[in-house]
Amino acid sequence: MAASVRNGRTGNLPAEANAFVGRKGELAAVSGLLDTNRLVTLTGPGGVGKSRLALRAAHLSLEDFPGGVWLVELSELQDPDLLTNAVAQATRLAEQTLLPLLEALSEHLAQAPLLLVLDTCEHVLDECARVVQELLARVPELHVLATSRQPLGVPGEHLLTVAPLPLGERDDAVALFATRAAAAVPSFSLTDANRAGVAAVCARLDGIPLALELAAVRLRGFPLDRLLEGLDSRFELLVSPARPRLARHQTLRTAIGWSHELCTPLERLLWARLSVFAGGWDVEAAEFVCHGGPLDAEEILALLASLTEKSIVTREGDSAAVRYRMLDTVRSFGAEWLSGLGEEEAVRRRHRDYFRWIARQGEAEWLGPGQRMWAERLTAEHANLRLAMEECLAAPEPETALELAGILWYFWFACGFAEEGRGYLERALRRESDGGPEHTLAIWTHRLVTVVPDDLDAAESVSAAYVWLAEERQLSVPALPLTGASLAVRGESARSAVLYGSAPQGPGGGGGAEFFQLLTLAVQAYLLAGQGAFERCAAVAERLRADCAKRGELWMRAWGDFFVSLSRIGLGHPEEALRAGREALAAKWRMNDRLGAAAVADLLVVAEACLGEPELAARLLGVSRRLWYAAGLPRLGHSETTVFRREYARLLRADLGDTRFAQAVREGHDLGPDAAVALALGGTWRAES
Repeated sequence: MAASVRNGRTGNLPAEANAFVGRKGELAAVSGLLDTNRLVTLTGPGGVGKSRLALRAAHLSLEDFPGGVWLVELSELQDPDLLTNAVAQATRLAEQTLLPLLEALSEHLAQAPLLLVLDTCEHVLDECARVVQELLARVPELHVLATSRQPLGVPGEHLLTVAPLPLGERDDAVALFATRAAAAVPSFSLTDANRAGVAAVCARLDGIPLALELAAVRLRGFPLDRLLEGLDSRFELLVSPARPRLARHQTLRTAIGWSHELCTPLERLLWARLSVFAGGWDVEAAEFVCHGGPLDAEEILALLASLTEKSIVTREGDSAAVRYRMLDTVRSFGAEWLSGLGEEEAVRRRHRDYFRWIARQGEAEWLGPGQRMWAERLTAEHANLRLAMEECLAAPEPETALELAGILWYFWFACGFAEEGRGYLERALRRESDGGPEHTLAIWTHRLVTVVPDDLDAAESVSAAYVWLAEERQLSVPALPLTGASLAVRGESARSAVLYGSAPQGPGGGGGAEFFQLLTLAVQAYLLAGQGAFERCAAVAERLRADCAKRGELWMRAWGDFFVSLSRIGLGHPEEALRAGREALAAKWRMNDRLGAAAVADLLVVAEACLGEPELAARLLGVSRRLWYAAGLPRLGHSETTVFRREYARLLRADLGDTRFAQAVREGHDLGPDAAVALALGGTWRAES
């Protein structure tokens, strides 16, 4: 693009050293902000590409500023008092003047509309803020584009956070890596064969442009697979051999360390201690885990705010559910620092103990009005719970791991993590223990979450009973049950209690014992349905719903709704069945119980078909298949899996015809999970345009 020239001035922008890749949305945003605002600051962590984005945006803005676009690089400036001098030098102002320098600079910049680009402001932040505020007040046609790891804090400042590049095999991160790799190794090209490997490298480096560029250069000495393996020691591997780079770009360690040097001692200490978290944290967790020594718990909130301003951590969510996190690369730097301080073991132990306490609190309050909150909270803390489990498994006392794995029964069982919980429980149970209460709890929880996906005998028997029921009542479309009830509600301990009369009591009393009693009712309802005893099934299900309602419990109550719906179908009341089934589905979906939602969707197929809606029933058959896929059990969505699916596919196809049936199933299956649930809950079908 040709630059506009006025008074012989176009600015001092350096030529772009290489092709700019991606960031179309951010470039458009910068352009739009500069059109309507006089101060725009690009913020974000080190190495994320703020300077490169600013330079590209500045080049694209040349025609908009007759007075020129002027770059002031501040990274090498050590003395804040020299900042005005640096701006004057960059904008070609001779400093030999009798006027105060800032006044002279203001007059110099006022000759025509211009853009001043201040790059890397964070280490001279206060002086930058003062000078920018003065210049904006004195020069009406001045615009400023700044890059900084924290805001300048000047009135009228508009912020644009620069995030890492999008990840994925066809996104900007891959494109950047491939472009830089081809420049470093001319024989390199992005192919279908290596695309997944490149995407893995990009993901490992968080999509941080500086890291990607340094990694791409390393392809000169490493094949792609070796490069990916070597990223575990990323700070040593990604050393730039190029001398001309600025000092802060020589290594990834230097890029992150640049921010570290700008932190106060307490901020550095908190950064290091926060590195023990995985997947983020909230203020309470930070206060518990990171306090100690010179760092008081009362100081942590303010320090978190400061680290957020410096782009070390990012803040997510609203005031009711604020969480913080660090990029993995930034976290790794903090972890090295923590190890160097000799605090790693102690802080990791506090992290473990905090999440053991959280697990106990959740268990105590699970059967109550806070159930949904606890489901959401523990799902958000999933990565931290995993880390705590690993710490417990590494502890010399086996009871530590047995207790945590067992106390999380409600999380494994009700929140969709049964497979993972079973793995942790088996690892904990393999260790020798004295057979105390922790061991008993772990065994009970293991039985609770042990369901066998290939064991469909119970579901088959119930399905067969419904085929018989349909024949007896000569229904045009038979009322068939869920396909996966044995998967969704039958833990081995609960089944044993019902079949063999074991005491309906979980170990240790408390929430586990109450939940076990509710679970026993659910299994009783299931077995009664399998026998065709629908009046008795309905009575047990209503009791289950009432007991759950007393406690404010949602997850198991949804199974009560489910069995009420199932029994209403068996008794010939599909309208009532549909209402109860939709209540069950709504609750299961809110609680993130994908497996339960899929089972309920099967039941809604039956209800709609019995109400004379075969086309909608066929769509819901496709919805059900989609939800079984979302639950991680796609095999259960295939027509040949159970009697239920075989019979319904046959009967609905006979009613609608092969073409219409197949189209309706496909329409339901092609919906996304949220849209699929919306349709099942009574939403209006709209064909895709």
